[in-house]
Order: sequence, then C-alpha cells, then structure tokens
Amino acid sequence: MSLNALVSGLHALLARDDTTTGNQNQNKDTVSKLLDLLQNPWSGTLAAASMYSALAISLSFTAFTAVIFSLLRPYNQAVYAPKLKYANEKHAPPPLGRAPWAWIATIWSTKEETLIQTIGMDAMVFLRFVRMCRNMFLTLCVAGISILLPVNISSFSTTNESGTKWVSKLTPLNIKETSVWSQVVIAWVFNIIIAGYLWWNYRKILDLKRRYFQTEEYQSSLHSRTLILFDMPKKGRSDEGIARVINQVAPNASFAHTTVARNVKDLPSLISEHDKSVRQLESVLAKYLKNPDQLPPARPECKPSRKDRSYSTYPKGQKIDAIEYHTQRIRNLEVEIEEVRQSVDKRGSMPYGFASYAEIAEAHRIAYASRKKKLVGTTIKLAPRPNDIIWDNMPLSSATRSRRRWFNTMWIAILTILWVAPNAMIGIFLVNLSNIGYLWDDFKDSLAANPTLWGVIQGVLSPAVMSLVYLVLPIIFRRLSAKSGNQTKTGRERHVLAKLYAFFIFNNLIVFSVYSPAWVYIVSVVKKVENGGGAWDAIVQENFPNFLFTSLCGNSTFWVTYLLQRQLGAAIDLAQLWPLTYAFFLKKFSSPTPRELIELTAPPPFRYAEYYNYFLYYATVTLCFAGIQPLVLIATAIYFTIDSWLKKYLILYRFITKTESGGMFWRVVFNRFIFGTILANLTIMLTCWVKGDNKHIMFYSVCPLPLLMLAFKFYCARAFDTKMRYHSTHKAAGQVEAAQNGDRMQSDRLSTRFGHPALYKPLITPMVHAKAQNLLPTIYKGRLSDGRNVQSGDIMTVSGYSDMFALNNMQGGQPGEVANQSVPGFEIVSENQMDFEFYKNRAEFAEDHGGGEIYGRPGEIVRAETPGSLGESHI
Repeated sequence: MSLNALVSGLHALLARDDTTTGNQNQNKDTVSKLLDLLQNPWSGTLAAASMYSALAISLSFTAFTAVIFSLLRPYNQAVYAPKLKYANEKHAPPPLGRAPWAWIATIWSTKEETLIQTIGMDAMVFLRFVRMCRNMFLTLCVAGISILLPVNISSFSTTNESGTKWVSKLTPLNIKETSVWSQVVIAWVFNIIIAGYLWWNYRKILDLKRRYFQTEEYQSSLHSRTLILFDMPKKGRSDEGIARVINQVAPNASFAHTTVARNVKDLPSLISEHDKSVRQLESVLAKYLKNPDQLPPARPECKPSRKDRSYSTYPKGQKIDAIEYHTQRIRNLEVEIEEVRQSVDKRGSMPYGFASYAEIAEAHRIAYASRKKKLVGTTIKLAPRPNDIIWDNMPLSSATRSRRRWFNTMWIAILTILWVAPNAMIGIFLVNLSNIGYLWDDFKDSLAANPTLWGVIQGVLSPAVMSLVYLVLPIIFRRLSAKSGNQTKTGRERHVLAKLYAFFIFNNLIVFSVYSPAWVYIVSVVKKVENGGGAWDAIVQENFPNFLFTSLCGNSTFWVTYLLQRQLGAAIDLAQLWPLTYAFFLKKFSSPTPRELIELTAPPPFRYAEYYNYFLYYATVTLCFAGIQPLVLIATAIYFTIDSWLKKYLILYRFITKTESGGMFWRVVFNRFIFGTILANLTIMLTCWVKGDNKHIMFYSVCPLPLLMLAFKFYCARAFDTKMRYHSTHKAAGQVEAAQNGDRMQSDRLSTRFGHPALYKPLITPMVHAKAQNLLPTIYKGRLSDGRNVQSGDIMTVSGYSDMFALNNMQGGQPGEVANQSVPGFEIVSENQMDFEFYKNRAEFAEDHGGGEIYGRPGEIVRAETPGSLGESHI
C-alpha cells in the first residue's frame, strides 16, 4: 500500500458525510468537532484561574489540616503516635510533649544519626530520598527561576502578543531564537545539580548501610550470616550436598551448618484455609451475638466452601448452619494439619536450602565470590529475613520463574495499552473544560458566562480524577505481581515500584502529552492531502515536533495545578482521614470481630512502592516541564518542603516497615531518577530543535547530556553497589575455625529459623467478645469439647491441637484452683483488652505490623545466651 493510499484511507475515516442531514453545511458533525477541538488543547482564560484555585485550596487545606492535627494529636496517641505506645525502649521514637506544636520541634531536632536503630534502614533511605528531593528542587527552583523566567519574559516575541495571557509568556513558546541558549545553559546546570545530589546521597546511603551492618540487630541476626541456595539439582538436595556446592566456591571456608528444605506440599494451603475459617467463624459470631440480650430469631447460614473435602456430602445448592459448619471445618483442618506436620520429615527434599556461618564476613565473602557463578545450576545468595521469603515460590525452577515474569509483564503491558483510550479522554476533556463546550452548546454558554467558576472547577476536577484513578493501580499491580515468581516480598515490592513508574510515565505523562498533538498532526496531514498535496510532503511540512512543542507549552499549566494539589494528599496522610473514616464506618455500621478491632489499633505498614512511585513521578514531570514552564519548579519545591517534614513525623510515630530489605529500594529509585533526567533532556532538545537556529547548534549542544547521565549511572554502580550489598568481600582476618561439637543442634536451630513457617506457625484461635461468653455453650451444644481434655492447660483450638503452651487461668482469690472454662477452645476478649498492646508479641498479629522486633519480640534474632544459638556454638 502506498503512502498516498494510507493517508487517503485516514481521510475517508475522518471526513464528514455531507448527505446525512440538511443542516450539515452550517454545523460540523460530532467527529469533525472532536478532531477540531484537539487543535486547541488549553484555554488560557481557564488556565490562570485553575492555577490560582489550586494554590489557594492546597495551601489553605494543608494549613487547616495541620492545625486540626496539632490540636487532636495529644489526645489521640493511638491514632497519631501508636509507635510511642507499643514500641520497646530501643525502638521507641523520641517522646512528644502535650503541647499542640510540640511535634514540630521534635521533628526539627531529631537527627538522622539517631534513627537507624529506631526506624530501620528502609525508612532511613526513604527519608533521605525525600530530603534529597526537597533540597534538589529548591536548588533547581532557584536556578530555573533566575535564568528562565527573565529570559522568557524579556525575549517574548511581540508578534503574537495580542490576547496572550501572562501564563503563556512564562513559556518558551514565542521566545526569540537567540534566547534558546538559555535552554542549553539550564539543561547543563540541571544535569550537574541532579548528578551532584544523587552522588552525594549515594555516598551518604552507603555510609548508612555500613553503619547498619554494625547495628546490634544485624550483628546478632541469623539471616546476616546465612546463605540461601536455590535451583539445586536433585542429586545435591541434602545437607551434605549444600556443603559440597559451597566447598567448590570457597574450599577454605569454615564449617557451615546446612539444612535443605522439606516438601510441605499442601500444608500452607491448609493453614491458610484454617485461618480463613477461623475469621469467618469470628465474623458469624460477631454478627449473631452483637446484642446478647436479644439474639436474632434465626441462626446464621452459609454455603459450604468448594475447597472443603467434604463438599460433596452437603446438600447441593442449600445453605447450612454457619456456626456448626465453620466449627466442624476448623476441627477437620486442624486434625489434617497436625497429621501433615508429623509426616513432613518422611517427604522428599526441595531444590533450595540454607547454610549458616559463625561470622558475617564469612557468609558475605562466599556470596560475593558466588555472585556470577551457578555451580551445577545452583544459585548462591545472601539469605533474606525469614519473614521476607515468599515460600510458595521457592521450589519454582528458573524457567518457571522466567515464564511467570513474562506473563506478568504481558498482562501489565496489556493493562497499560488498554488505559490509553480513557486516559486520552481525560486529556481532551478534563484538562480543558472548553472542549466539552465545543460539543455541548449549553455548557459552552455557561462556560462563557462564568469563566472563573469553571476555571476553579477545572483546577480541582482534572487532577482529582487522575489521583482517584491511580489510587487503585498499586492494588492491581501487587496482585498481578503476587504470581510473578518473586522469591522475596521486598523484591516483589521493588518490581511493583518499577512497573508502577513505567505505567505512570507512559500513560500519565507521555501518552497524556503526545495524544493531542499527534491527532492534530494527523488531521493536518489529511487536510493537505485533501487539497491535492503529496503525502510525504505533507508529513514533512506539517512538522510534528512543532505541534508537540506547542501542545506541551499549552498544557504546562495543568501540571502546575496538578503539582500544587499534591499538598492535599500530604495533608490527608497527616490527618489519617482514610483510616479514621474506615474505622468509623466499621464500628458504626458493621459488626467487627475482636480480631478486627485489635488490628485497627496496630501501627499500619508503610507502602514504600506507592510513595516512591508518586515522588518519582512528580519529580519526572517537574524535570520534563521545568524548561517549558518554570512554575512547576516552585510547585514541586513547595510540595517536597512540606511533605519531607510530614513524612518524617509519620514514619517516626505512625508507620512501621512491614518487611525490612536493608535499603534495597535505593538502586531502583536512583535508576528511575536517571531515566527521568534523560527524559527531561529530550524535552529540552525538543525546545532547541523547534525554536533554535536552522543549523541546530543548540540542539547538538544538549545531545551529550543523556549519554553523560548513563555514564554517571554506571560509575555509581561500580563505585558503591558492592560495598552497599556486602559486609565484606575478602576473607576476614582471625576467622574462627569450626568445631564438630553441637553440629546437629546448630542445624536444627537453622532449620527452625529458616524452615517453612507452615511447620512451626501457631494456629490461630477463634476470638469472641466477653459479653457473649455465657451464650457460647448453648450455641455450640457441647460439641466443642469433643476429642480433647478441657483441663489440659494449653491454649487449644477447636480440635484440641495447639502450637502454644500456657498456664491455666486461676480462679480469683483461690490460688492453685483452675478457673472454670465453660467454653474451652475460644479466646475470650474483654472490651478493655481489644488493643494491640496486649497482642503485639503474638506472631499472628506482629507479622503484619513490623515482625515483632520493634515491640521487644525476639523475631529471628539469635541471642548469645540462648541454648542452641550461634553465640554458644563452637564454630
């Protein structure tokens, strides 16, 4: 097909049908209007009003929220400072005074050096990243405003000044040719500033990581001196096989305590079903016993679970008694779990295992030596924390993991492409409400009569809709990544961050910015061909770079309003409006279980992937539009200045790190910042190409910058990454020789810590509110006591099995007498005990809220005085 035929086909699709109605000579049809409105991507009258409204609303709302927060904080510590209440002395943040403004002075005076032990390495890296963005954009703001604004305003061409608004004069849309050198200068200045801040903070984070290696928790933890081996061949899947593989890498290494993983088969799914059934039983009881004095006339009913092995024995399509069903389901699952746990040692080994050493330096030296080797197909790496491992993915082969990653990437790519169309509609109509008026005459009249009002609405509506849509994206991406084969939770989070950033940049920046000028360009080419011109001549003459540059200048004010409104998100975070709203509706309009009420009071985990993505996205947008609209620098500098302090408070007193990675997010963040800078250089190059001289000297003056940024990235990787990842890369002097005594004890210790948690995880017990305690025996009709000794003294679950041991409850005033347990197998929770404080050291609650270490629970730390620990071994 020739080029002329292709353009003619496009013309046929876009042309209007003059025979459809008699009024077609007077009014354009809908298709023509949609195409024509693309040629006017922004309304100058609305742009200024939108920017004013965004600035006023964001700053006033943030200030109002800060005042309300300051007044409420001293009396709501459980909401605004739960870590002060629950953390142990070593991990507790600095104390806060009762005065409303006391938190400001504390945040201001708290130094970075004192925070590693308190908040962990991941939180430290995040705070340093936010502070780097604050300082960087303040510097860029000073440089950009002082260079670009005077040049753009003073060199603004007067040829097209009639009707031009002041916002357009700040852009290089109509500057003189010689003034484009300011773009060249600012490009080099920006790259030097960005590279300087990135290099400085890379060094600082390296210093933090070296100090992290020396902390008490890292030095005494088992994972710090342990290697993980995976993709092991069948012949080497044994404790001795692990030792032989390591001996090929480090023949002179000290003796390692090794353990190969065992096949737990369906045990994890059984425990998951058990936990689900317990929660369902708790929910049924909470609703049924909400008012113990007036029970509902009918008992609750439910349909049997399809995963229940007895599903075929129940009446098909009929509901059954929910309380009796869940009770029986829990009983059957616990019996099955106990049987599987007792038979696990008889099953085959898995293609992964662990090897632990006495010295941290020894383990890191072997990991460093093995980093580029795959002996007999086996990969050797530093072991992550046990609670970081995604155990279901550990048995997967390398080919299976690659295939899953490919499918995950494919689904995300499909989602990214499918979002192009709705994103384009947002770019056409919400960015510029006058485009709706172009299609709707009544709205056009209202727009003309009230330009200020609609300008304010436009300034709020378009960024708000975009923000709302992208709130759900991290949830979708995380669910897709759950099946991608990642071996660690923190690795999965880093992949979610990378894919979120790519999605945002492609759809919400590139497509959002390019869609409009692309269609204008296509329409212009078609019209030229319609008038008798050649297709190739029309493509060349219409000059797509000019269309793109003009559109970027016109839409740049939208990004100013968008970035100004980011303060609203920071204020909502500080006020914790979403958690408070959720808790209110849960308690007011639902029947929460004791477990749900306890979890409401726990410190929530910090969502690193989402927050990093948002900040990187804002930074990339600002860098790309800094040369076109310098006001974006002011908006972003204001945002990072305010949010750097607000996030510091929230991380210190509100949020916890669910799974510590040791600062591994930094490399992902650094690489995305390099990419954002290169993308910004391309924007500057576009400006120089369109507005520069015919020889394009200015354009070629900027061309080296992307290559220099890539060279800077590789330099930092070679200079810092190895020292940041490994405690030591050479054999430590005075290394302790291994002894043979106690080897079996140490291997058991390693298996306990790094074995699949399904082998040791305590099964949860149904929780019931104390006000309904007296009704339980009548509800269950005595079935709970079947198959076990009521006075056995352990915290029993419904079937009589338990992984926890505790003393019996004593009768008040009668020492030695066991209290009456009218309903054994249930945990009765009183009203004043529905607080995380009473359960923070239990694995079922702590594992999702910091792992327990910050509350004083040992976690995976190996204590020197504990029998069986590495500290007492003869290694």
